[in-house]
Amino acid sequence: MHVFLISFFKRLLLLMATLLLWINSTTVAWAQKELFLRRSYINAQGDTLKYRWYAPQQKGETKLPLVVFLHGAGERGSDNEAQLCNGIFTFVDSANQAKRPAFVLAPQCPSGKKWVNVDWKLASNQMPDSVSVPLGMLLELVKQYKDSLFIDDTRIYIAGLSMGGFGTWDAICREPALFAAALAVCGGGDEKMVSRIKDLPVWAFHGSNDKVIIPQRSANMVAALKKAGNKKVKYTVYPKVGHNSWTPTFANPAVHQWLFQQRKK
Repeated sequence: MHVFLISFFKRLLLLMATLLLWINSTTVAWAQKELFLRRSYINAQGDTLKYRWYAPQQKGETKLPLVVFLHGAGERGSDNEAQLCNGIFTFVDSANQAKRPAFVLAPQCPSGKKWVNVDWKLASNQMPDSVSVPLGMLLELVKQYKDSLFIDDTRIYIAGLSMGGFGTWDAICREPALFAAALAVCGGGDEKMVSRIKDLPVWAFHGSNDKVIIPQRSANMVAALKKAGNKKVKYTVYPKVGHNSWTPTFANPAVHQWLFQQRKK
């Protein structure tokens, strides 16, 4: 009986510790989400792009960078909340904001839409003649924020994962002068268009065991960039990692340090 009670209390303590950990992590996630304001952008055609906006506390009139974060396919919708996951909180983490304060723009792609209208499973794709409606609206929105008195327009960064990785490649190829640097995580693009970004700092990432997006998609873009003369491109392959290459990427302080060092001339 004594042994049974000891075992019971051990299990109870473990359950309580797990519950407290879950409550704490849930509370932290909720608090982090509340840092982002809910906003919507409506274009001239009446289409709506929902997005969340993080604005840091500024000292004086110092201009700060802007980070644009493109989510993956699983976060599409209309709740204007699902996109707040998978690495975005590292950009608003108190420690990172203390070192590298920045605005963060997190749009949500509507259900059934894509940042880029291509098949992600193909070994290659041609960049569509027309930008997708969600990405086109996002680019319009970024340009509006670019003219803000509070944003350093020489330090506008874009980061995206999976579907957002495709969106990142598409966005920088369409608007190379808009961005100062890009983080393209497990995505892909049109290798024939990289001459447009031969001077743009890009860091690409992919898991070697990715079964959703072919790892060669990132490798091909990097190889094409190097061939085009881009000396600022970097590539990280995570051995034995599947599709979730964003967790080690955005958790890496070196990635944040590299990104915020980039500046347009």
